[in-house]
Amino acid sequence: MLYFTRWKALAIVLTALFICLFAVPNFLPEKMVASWPKWAQRHVVLGLDLQGGSHILLEVDTKAVRKEMLETLRDDMRRVLREARIGYTGLVVRGSSAEVRIREGANADQALEKLRTLSQPLGGILSATGQRSLDVTSEAGGLIRLTLSEPAIVERVRQSVDQSIQIIERRVNELGTVEPLIEREGTDRILVQVPGLQDPTRLKQLLGKTAKLDFRMVDTGNSVEQATQGQVPLDDDVLYSSSQPKTPYLVEKRVLVSGADLTDAQPGFDQRTSEPIVSFRFNTSGARKFAEVTQQNVGKPFAIVLDNEVISAPVIREPILGGSGQISGSFTVQSANDLAILLRAGALPAPLTIIEERTVGPGLGADSIAKGKISSYVGAAMVIIFMLATYGLFGLFANIAVAINVAMIFGVLSMLDATLTLPGIAGIVLTVGIAVDSNVLIYERIREEVRGGRTPINAIDAGFSRALATILDSNITTFIAAAMLFYIGTGPVRGFAVTLGIGIITTVFTAFTLTRLIVASWVRWRRPQRVPI
Repeated sequence: MLYFTRWKALAIVLTALFICLFAVPNFLPEKMVASWPKWAQRHVVLGLDLQGGSHILLEVDTKAVRKEMLETLRDDMRRVLREARIGYTGLVVRGSSAEVRIREGANADQALEKLRTLSQPLGGILSATGQRSLDVTSEAGGLIRLTLSEPAIVERVRQSVDQSIQIIERRVNELGTVEPLIEREGTDRILVQVPGLQDPTRLKQLLGKTAKLDFRMVDTGNSVEQATQGQVPLDDDVLYSSSQPKTPYLVEKRVLVSGADLTDAQPGFDQRTSEPIVSFRFNTSGARKFAEVTQQNVGKPFAIVLDNEVISAPVIREPILGGSGQISGSFTVQSANDLAILLRAGALPAPLTIIEERTVGPGLGADSIAKGKISSYVGAAMVIIFMLATYGLFGLFANIAVAINVAMIFGVLSMLDATLTLPGIAGIVLTVGIAVDSNVLIYERIREEVRGGRTPINAIDAGFSRALATILDSNITTFIAAAMLFYIGTGPVRGFAVTLGIGIITTVFTAFTLTRLIVASWVRWRRPQRVPI
């Protein structure tokens, strides 16, 4: 156990040195580190509780999800019946159902069979139970009712949350913030934490907008005044401008091109007026549809609609065939940039409601860091004094190994670009205790071997070899607990689990390779006649 080949000893030292080097940028000024290569600029990111920032809890609007599902269901029923050339009346939405009455003389059985095709088996685990997206029933008089099943609504909400998390990540990353925390909470909530962002106003504006962009034609054949008084044509909507004063527009419900066809959006300035604008570019499908629309409607106005508000309603002067265009509408530089961010990130599948919001000031974070430092220093000092007083020279070896262990923890956290929180500091402090505990087990075993009459070298060798199983057992069980905390827990609990898990791995490395290498080098150098413990 005490014999190390030259290559093995060199590998141990280089491994420890390489990992510790990644911790160095955390203790140097940012200006100095900025000139280093990108791979060497990794550092530990301070969490919300250490450097301050914004905390927002969002909830998916389940009512809006249900409403959209019902509207889609109604449109699908209309399409299916028209394709089958089946006459119907009274296609309406009531509660969680869509109802249609088949006209007399029409084939009600055929209509029921066609509408049943809209009910699909739910995917995932529920598919094995026979759960379907719709419950289809028929009543006397040709009435057919399609009802959304509750599992289908839950599944759609879950999908909306998953999609929203991806879109929120893109939006927040566009702000240039460092390591935001975005994760699901429960079935319909999303937690967003952005360390270092002290003003959450802009963040709320970005997260609160659905950013659903549509291009629709303006209906010039009907009176917008009559529409605002309640006489709205069946195929139109009354929408208002996003700028003040609110101007009403009579806009067709039919969406010509949607924001889903956008591939890029960038803020800029109009070359003629120098006003802020947003330029956009469509994908191949969107460019083709946009070209067809502009060719067929030259001289007519069309509306650019964002979240049911008309940003602008320009007149099509000539066909736009290049697949790109620009949006203008009394933008400021920041609002144009924010709109470009929203369009690039994509539209949220459902509206999000802010149900909790708080801002952690940098002063509170600085106080947490100061107290964390004090507790760490005091704990480390007590450990160092105890080890020196109890084990003498071997206690010094253990303290050196523990110091390298802590440096390796910071090195691994830096390599992973991990976020360090206050519970994470607690995990590091706990790791120091675990690392010392491993050395205590080894040294006490050496003492027992000495009392049993072994020579110093044999006692040291037996102490390391026979304590191995005990230390591995204790560290493996602790690592399993840390893994479960990381898997089940959220937020601060996961931060604690990460540092604890990394600390256990580095502890095993330092206890059975580094400390043993230090002791073996000392034994080869001094050839001791007694063990100085």
